[in-house]
Amino acid sequence: MASTTAGAPMRGSRFKMLAQRLEVRMLALALVIGFCLSLLSPYFLTHSNIFNMLDQSVVIGIVAVGMTFVILTGGIDLSVGSVAGLTGIILGLSLQHMPIVPAIAVAVLAGGGIGLVSGLLINLFGLAAFVVTLGVMAIGRSLAYILSGQTAISDIPEGMQDIVYTNILGVPSNILFLIALYIVAWAYLTYTKGGRTIYAVGSNKEAARAAGLNTLFYSVLPYVLSGALSAVAVTFSISQLLSADPLMGNAMELDAIAAVVIGGASLYGGRGSMIGTLIGVFIMVMIRNGLNLMGVSPFWQGSAIGTIIILALLVERLVSSRASR
Repeated sequence: MASTTAGAPMRGSRFKMLAQRLEVRMLALALVIGFCLSLLSPYFLTHSNIFNMLDQSVVIGIVAVGMTFVILTGGIDLSVGSVAGLTGIILGLSLQHMPIVPAIAVAVLAGGGIGLVSGLLINLFGLAAFVVTLGVMAIGRSLAYILSGQTAISDIPEGMQDIVYTNILGVPSNILFLIALYIVAWAYLTYTKGGRTIYAVGSNKEAARAAGLNTLFYSVLPYVLSGALSAVAVTFSISQLLSADPLMGNAMELDAIAAVVIGGASLYGGRGSMIGTLIGVFIMVMIRNGLNLMGVSPFWQGSAIGTIIILALLVERLVSSRASR
């Protein structure tokens, strides 16, 4: 009887600790949003719409992985949208002269190279991340227009569609890629020295340097990943549309940052997780999808999404403050 009595408080404390985890609260919020949208639209929970939402999550979800790494170090990357547009044009031009796989490799290397330049300017020369990535954003968009001749590149090989529309066990390959990417990123941040170093850099860079950690490498690495993953994300967009447009990735940085922050990451660095980011991506996509199903004008959707994001973060901040007290 005593053991039974003692077990109840232990289970209660475990439940309380679980409820205090930010990812659990954000998952609960996602379920509440999904439930409300299913009541407002009978088409929301249909099989086709669920796969449609998963498909819509791929591009922004890939970019959000790189953004999570950057934000964990206390940085920010405003250039992901223009990097996606520029590397998309590079991919389109490369496909005119080489096979699909080498062309994709060129685009990804270009994205990673842009991220490397940004990371070095920020961490080696001490420039502000906001200013550097804002400048790269302007340069990237300008170069995308110049290289494309201010027009879309439409002669994309149809074989590119295999990247998106190949089904494995009934699941599209782009969705499986997104899931695999998040598993790898989560495992890296959770179980490797590099992942722990990224958290340490975001929490206290000087303390991490004093502990002998390679703070320069792990401060630059997130920007390289962010640029490379922007190129990977736009590759999936081009594979679906069979067209590379210099406007691709427009405002992508806002959605990526919003998804990461909704997922619980701190813009000051040192706090966040891949699970939280993935939930944040799903919340963003669900809201957008639900508004479309309800016939809300696109002109009002930005206001609705912005309001929901601010309210979600406000409620989470109030709950977190109450829990800490």
